[in-house]
Amino acid sequence: MLFLIPHWGLGAILLTHMKKILITTILLSFSQLACKEDFLTITPETALSTDTFFTKEADFQQAVNATYVPLRTIMNDRGYLLGEMHSDNAYYFRNILFGATEPQEDIADFSVPTANGTSGIPITPNVHVLNQYRQDYAIIARANQVLDLIDKVEFDAARKANMKGQVQFLRAFAYYELVRYFGTAPLHLVPVTVRQEAALPLATSAQLYTQIIADATAAITNLLPKSTQEAGRVTSGTARLLLADVYMTQKKYADAEKLLKEIVSSNEYSLMPEYADAFSGNSSNKNNKESVFEVQYLEGAAGFNGSHIYNFLPRPMAVEELRPITGTSNPQPLTGEGNNAPTPDLIASYQAGDKRLDATIAYVTLSGSLRENKVYPYVKKFAKTHSLHGNTGTNWPVYRYAEAILFLAEALNEQGKTAEAATFLNQIRKRAGLADATAASQADMALQIAVDRRSELAFENKRWFDLLRSGKAVEVITAYGARIKANPEAYYYPKGSTLRSNSFSNLSLTYGLPADESSLNDNF
Repeated sequence: MLFLIPHWGLGAILLTHMKKILITTILLSFSQLACKEDFLTITPETALSTDTFFTKEADFQQAVNATYVPLRTIMNDRGYLLGEMHSDNAYYFRNILFGATEPQEDIADFSVPTANGTSGIPITPNVHVLNQYRQDYAIIARANQVLDLIDKVEFDAARKANMKGQVQFLRAFAYYELVRYFGTAPLHLVPVTVRQEAALPLATSAQLYTQIIADATAAITNLLPKSTQEAGRVTSGTARLLLADVYMTQKKYADAEKLLKEIVSSNEYSLMPEYADAFSGNSSNKNNKESVFEVQYLEGAAGFNGSHIYNFLPRPMAVEELRPITGTSNPQPLTGEGNNAPTPDLIASYQAGDKRLDATIAYVTLSGSLRENKVYPYVKKFAKTHSLHGNTGTNWPVYRYAEAILFLAEALNEQGKTAEAATFLNQIRKRAGLADATAASQADMALQIAVDRRSELAFENKRWFDLLRSGKAVEVITAYGARIKANPEAYYYPKGSTLRSNSFSNLSLTYGLPADESSLNDNF
């Protein structure tokens, strides 16, 4: 199983097996500081640079591993905020005892301050938007470094291709996040060797999509299938699903259909018999047959752990209320505000008898709550028992085979192949304990696919992007915001409390580029 080395930041690769060696900067922002000067310049034997480090296969393997690392921070700390709480699926658990206004409230309330295309002006930048942007560029910088140098070193061609495919996928994934969140971003494809090269002009969304498609297409060719790839790494199937996702966003349904049918016919994946079993446990059921790609976490002190469920629980929560959920030997009370609160809107959207509801959402009573109804829902699908408080090993699902099936049903239906679409949608519905879809028209089938997609993928950071793809984001969020303002108590506010005056005042389809970055790049 792949566990990602945790300490390769933009400044350096830390080599834990090397002792008494001075580690100098390899990357700064997007690349190395080490410059190739005239022939008299001698690289110190105690220093690491691109001249001395990237000399053998093992060096590139470590660099590839490091390219995955920012995904752990993105999925644990950012993805659910920007992709799920920025929708009608999830809200925050308002705890007026805490009192502070958090940056995640701005995201959930569609009130991120934005001016001149940047977020955070004139007040403190939204830390979540800023760090999402920076983590994606950390992936891109590391991928660029590998791709720039790997063909200059001789080693086994098949293993080299697999390494290239992994970083091509990861760069495509990072740019896909950037274009969907921001609409535009600088397009870096080579390492930055001097400060001035970092401040590139903003690429158009079309330019970004062209590069994403090129990288994902190359990754399909270079990567191994799941059956022969090391567990935890991306595969040719992962790259196909990413590219199909892009084509669905671009409404290129025939292109998406071709890729999705290749995934199905590969026999590399299948649905788990029970929906609840599709998700990783704390130390088991990882990278199962339904998993197309999941970010790896490992409980313990090594630095590979996550804390997803702790981010998603209501507050204030006493020890005796937390213990049955986490099962830890050292539970501690939770204060502050919780996130990813299942909304009444989401809960009501499940069909009667849908087994996914009970597998996804559970309830807890909080004795210290100021709400009259002290019962709160929480995200059950990621609540796996573990040993250490705040320290979990539950993997995060980025792509599941179920999503490939749902995408295929949608792609077929959008091309008028409604009967064929139903055969795939019904695979998903059967596992959920539901009867076959009865929609006969293309329009009705589209609505049913959307309902099942919401139920199937709840809290997997898909909902905001689905609203964007459907063109219904402003319509849905406007009505959703009105419901919260009319009845805050139903959305976990204590009785008599009201939303902030700026709530739902910025229904933009993209986030503004981070203000902190605009001060470094005059092109913003």
